[in-house]
Amino acid sequence: MSMETAQDLSNLTRPVGFYIRGFYALKKGEYYFIFLAVVYVVTLVSNAILMLIICFTETLHTPKYMAVFSLAVVDICLSSALIPQAIHMFIFDSKFVYYNPCIAQIFFVHYFAAMESFSLCVLAYDRVIAICFPLRCNVINTHCKMMLIIIVAWTIPFIMYVTMAALILPLKYCKSTIVNSFFCDHGPVFNIACGDYSKNWFMALSNIVVFYFAPSAFIAASYMFIINAILKIKSSEGRWKAFKTCSSHLMLVAICFVPFYMTYIVAWVNVNIDTDTRIINTSLATCIPPLINPIIYSLKTEEILEQIKKYLKISFPKMKTSPSS
Repeated sequence: MSMETAQDLSNLTRPVGFYIRGFYALKKGEYYFIFLAVVYVVTLVSNAILMLIICFTETLHTPKYMAVFSLAVVDICLSSALIPQAIHMFIFDSKFVYYNPCIAQIFFVHYFAAMESFSLCVLAYDRVIAICFPLRCNVINTHCKMMLIIIVAWTIPFIMYVTMAALILPLKYCKSTIVNSFFCDHGPVFNIACGDYSKNWFMALSNIVVFYFAPSAFIAASYMFIINAILKIKSSEGRWKAFKTCSSHLMLVAICFVPFYMTYIVAWVNVNIDTDTRIINTSLATCIPPLINPIIYSLKTEEILEQIKKYLKISFPKMKTSPSS
């Protein structure tokens, strides 16, 4: 459906659907969508491998790897909620999205994006217990407690984003149905509505505080306790070993939160950025973390790396170096 047809639908109080502007003026846009397709496939494969390793390795059935498994599920779900639809719109040149699927995408993309930050909070909690209470960590952080924490971490964003999506339904559209984003994004959808959308604005602001600012503050506070505990370790080798167990998590935190804060800092200082640049930045900030997370945990975590080497030796025994004759 063309943009003009989408404009004609704008006289309806509840439109048939929305026209996703996407990368309207982006030159050589096909290369970017090929890149997204590769990102999606690698994300699925790498996270699936990580989940299988955790499932079939008994030594990894610990509270920490319950949280890592939960993060891998979130990574797959977030990518699946966002990338296939974007690729479909490009391949079939179909930028029109019907109303109900659009509302569903608003919920799922934002829900799993929020789950990224909450999952990092769960992993930060695990690091605090492991480093600050090394002798009691198995008592404090049991499997049941970790499962309860993960369930709560999945439930809170669910309630918040169901409410957010529900608040879209009463909105009326009388001017435009063109969404200035590359998917059915919450802000661009309610911003083109007619009448009062103050509730939607308040909900969007609340979600930013609850699911981005609060988790980053919690993680920062967690590392203050961790650093304090590490400094109490007498040997430099012991301090480095303790800090090394946090390196994977710190990388994930940086990958998740740095693009988010950069985007909002740019917005706050009123720097003029063209729409396509902003959309590319947002899409990369959303799509890249699910790709990088399992790779970092595979390469930077000794337990996972050892299991990968073990399975490779079993699968490809001839790869072992033979003794020289």
